[in-house]
Amino acid sequence: MKITDAIFSGSSTDVTKRPVPALPEFAFIGRSNVGKSSLINMLCGNRKLALTSATPGKTKVVNHFLINRQWYLVDLPGYGYAKMSQAGRQKLGKIIRNYINLSPDMVLLFVLIDSRHEIGKADMDFLMELGEGGFPFSIIFTKCDKSGPNARKAVLDKTKARLLEYWEELPPTFESSAETEMGKEEILDYIQSVLNDLKP
Repeated sequence: MKITDAIFSGSSTDVTKRPVPALPEFAFIGRSNVGKSSLINMLCGNRKLALTSATPGKTKVVNHFLINRQWYLVDLPGYGYAKMSQAGRQKLGKIIRNYINLSPDMVLLFVLIDSRHEIGKADMDFLMELGEGGFPFSIIFTKCDKSGPNARKAVLDKTKARLLEYWEELPPTFESSAETEMGKEEILDYIQSVLNDLKP
């Protein structure tokens, strides 16, 4: 797949206020500062599409981008931002969970994990919650250009081994870099294959 058209279609905190028309939704989520906005911009070929910030916890609403007039890329708020108040974290958590659980058009959730570090508690807790809920998800390891291939492989092997303590097999996983465009073709082709499977 090649993205030739990406249009911002609106923001909301309420799942009932999704944009129209109703189309398949592929959502992206991860810990604050995992590089989500940069990844979205890389996939869409537009560095100014999703706002990036050096300040974690910037995204506090659900953002929709209409892709090729066929599906929505959904940018969800990040989780695990320690400096946010308890009330703020609870509010974001409610927005995230309501959207994941209640959007009838949600097809797949991409969970972003920083490739430089072994998986942390916030990520594990979120993945366990998805698994227990039977929600389909894939994992994208971000910032893969920030460490050498051997160091990266060592970290990712440990993370995958940790996940296999809870699942018999891993969901689809991708290695990515917003700087080098690593993983762009693989991620977009995977989205296309899922869209193809949705066709009657």
